[in-house]
Amino acid sequence: MAELNPFEIAKEQLDNCAKIMNLSDGVSEVLKHPMRELHVAIPVRMDDGSTKVFQGFRVQYNDAKGPTKGGIRFHPDETIDTVRALAAWMTWKCSLLDLPLGGGKGGVICNPKELSQDELERLSRGYIDRIWQFIGPDKDVPAPDVYTTPQIMAWMMDEYSKITGKNEFGCITGKPLCIGGSCGRDDATARGGMFTIREAAKELGIDLSRATVAIQGYGNAGCHASFLCRELFGSKVVAISDSKGGIYNKDGLDLELACSVKKDTCTVVNSPRKTTAKITNEELLELDVDILIVAALENVITKENAPRIKAKIVAELANGPTTPEADEILHKKGVHVIPDFLCNAGGVTVSYFEMVQNIDRYCWDVEEVRKKLDARMTRAYHSVLETSRVYKINMRQAAYVVAVSRVVEAMRIRGWVGTE
Repeated sequence: MAELNPFEIAKEQLDNCAKIMNLSDGVSEVLKHPMRELHVAIPVRMDDGSTKVFQGFRVQYNDAKGPTKGGIRFHPDETIDTVRALAAWMTWKCSLLDLPLGGGKGGVICNPKELSQDELERLSRGYIDRIWQFIGPDKDVPAPDVYTTPQIMAWMMDEYSKITGKNEFGCITGKPLCIGGSCGRDDATARGGMFTIREAAKELGIDLSRATVAIQGYGNAGCHASFLCRELFGSKVVAISDSKGGIYNKDGLDLELACSVKKDTCTVVNSPRKTTAKITNEELLELDVDILIVAALENVITKENAPRIKAKIVAELANGPTTPEADEILHKKGVHVIPDFLCNAGGVTVSYFEMVQNIDRYCWDVEEVRKKLDARMTRAYHSVLETSRVYKINMRQAAYVVAVSRVVEAMRIRGWVGTE
């Protein structure tokens, strides 16, 4: 199968939304183009004394509702189109949660696994050296993403503070707690997703205490999701997978053991054969379970495998895991899809909470963070559900309608576009 361009998918989804909303061609064109893109070259002195130049990006997609917000990815296969797509999805995500923020994203083409700690620090500071004029608490606030960590965010915040000559804890989120991070950030993406699954289960009449769950992707979000399914609902997690494959047990997996094996061997596949069966990522997607959580890569549910999806709820903790063609197939099959920029919005919501705490210089406890997150996610879920019923459209289309309508309203009020 030819590799799908994520930005083309993002634009196709937006075109679909524009037709439902009867947006003018002019407004649609504005929404399909990033407001600003930065392409930077970052020279880094390597440990052996040589200098290597890394390519980096920062895309600020739309700031009609407020400063742009979005993570920074360190990945060897990073592309500008991936960053553009993710920046667009961040715009809709922030709008859907009714946060006073726009959408942005950043990336550096590198393999952090091949860099020493010192090289990683120099690269992180070098990236900020190249983009600092264009970011800040009132402009664009980065955060961690793929292969970036709270420590990397700390280096970036420190570099920005050095350049500007003052402590600017609010210029970056996802920081360690001791320098302005927020309680509840570690599992925020997964926990936010759990709140939407809870609401979906109520709508569908699914008893979560008896539900079975399969999770594709066992990184941070997927791992937290597995334990939260058990902790919050009493659900049975029967399958998990990572990039090397997966494991299955119809009676439920030993999550502590799986987590330990993943930590020690970098994959869940090495779990003891006595208690688990080996399955592929493709087989996991097609298991007969109540809830399928996709928490790994883009475009894993396609028109080829969508007809074989048996789950009642598909919860998208990953960005862009379902293609537009697959969306239509799942909708016609009656599968309830919780779209990515609703399901995984817990992370950016708690990042917003971190920004608020940094401004106020007052820290909330974890109970307050989780209570506020629950309220935001629940409200957003029901706004999407109601819109899907009013327009008789699927949940992703409804999420777009809610999010895009708010951005368009802000653009019109600010005079960026006409009232046509």
